[in-house]
Amino acid sequence: MLDTILITLLIVAICVLLLGVKVFFVKGGKFPNMHVSGNKALRDKGIGCVQSQDREARRKRSFSLEEVEKSLHN
Repeated sequence: MLDTILITLLIVAICVLLLGVKVFFVKGGKFPNMHVSGNKALRDKGIGCVQSQDREARRKRSFSLEEVEKSLHN
C-alpha cells in the first residue's frame, strides 16, 4: 500500500515539474494564456468568451417591450 502511494506521489511530482518547466526554469516565464480571448486566431474570427459576450450584451441599451412590438409591426 505504501509503495503505491509513493509511486503515485512520484508520478504527480514529475508531471508538475514537466508542466512547469517554462515557469520554473525560464527567467520571466509564465504559463500560456489558455483563455479564449488570449487566442489571436479566434479573435480574428470574432469568436469570444461567453462571459465577455454576455458582458457586452448587458452593456447595450435594452429595449422595452413596447419598442420591440412597434418594430415588429412596422
